[in-house]
Amino acid sequence: MLTRRPVSELPIELIVFALAAAVLLFLLYNVLGKKVGRQPEDVVQPAPAATPQTTQQSPQAQFGPSLDPAAAEGAAQLKARDPAFEPSKFLDGARQAYETIVTAYAAGDRDTLKPLLAPRVAESFNAGIAAREETGRREQAELTHPPRADLDHVEVHGDLARARVRFLAEVRSRIEQDGVSTQEERRTAELWTFERRIGASDPNWVLAKVEAATA
Repeated sequence: MLTRRPVSELPIELIVFALAAAVLLFLLYNVLGKKVGRQPEDVVQPAPAATPQTTQQSPQAQFGPSLDPAAAEGAAQLKARDPAFEPSKFLDGARQAYETIVTAYAAGDRDTLKPLLAPRVAESFNAGIAAREETGRREQAELTHPPRADLDHVEVHGDLARARVRFLAEVRSRIEQDGVSTQEERRTAELWTFERRIGASDPNWVLAKVEAATA
């Protein structure tokens, strides 16, 4: 028969071992009983990729505030059909064409005018030159300052693009007739409409219409 010994009679080593075991078990419970490290529910789900938003510039923002809103809208439509179209470059070319046409018309230079004019305008200009020649009138013209050119209207009809430019210019003319030479200066305000075929091999615009404009 086993006899239970009082605690006071147990060996001191056994008591120390029991206390150490109790402390160890307590520490293990504190560690293992808690979540350690990243748990499955802690996995961060990646945020859904942002859907790219297509931002479309307004015609006014695309071409700048100096362009009339109506002209900017037409210019945007033309650029959608012809990506190479740029209002600023077009106006640079229009100024050069204006000066060339004005001086060539005054001089009666049909060869210079021919590739720059639409047929109906060429017919009108040729008639004016012929009328001067019949009277023996000779004329030379020059622009005293670079003309001001503003894009007034742009439109597209099928493959035909039209752009109307408002020109303000100062022209000095020397006129000789019947042995008399005179000089005059005038300010002009005109609307010139240029046109071209989109996709044509010839990228040049031709003058299709001339109208008077208010200064």
